[in-house]
Amino acid sequence: MHAVVVRVNVGDFEVARKGLRDEVVPRVSSAPGFVRGYWTRPSDGNKGLSFIVFESEEAAKAAAERMGGVEMPESVTLESVEVREIIESAGGS
Repeated sequence: MHAVVVRVNVGDFEVARKGLRDEVVPRVSSAPGFVRGYWTRPSDGNKGLSFIVFESEEAAKAAAERMGGVEMPESVTLESVEVREIIESAGGS
């Protein structure tokens, strides 16, 4: 499995969260090879980090390429997108 790691800057958290729920999560969840996604933020800042898992490197790379060309939700600025191999995991669902 491979993951797409996305870093963003968030202006207005509530506006960004609505865009995440209404636009980003449904779009990413329907991507080919999607397994699971996590979107996070620190309790004291505006740096968002998402970790989106895909079945294969090809699916992760395709998703990462699409993210570069997609308009971000209002109040969100894309910092970086990278694909990483998942070498181990722990825990259940």
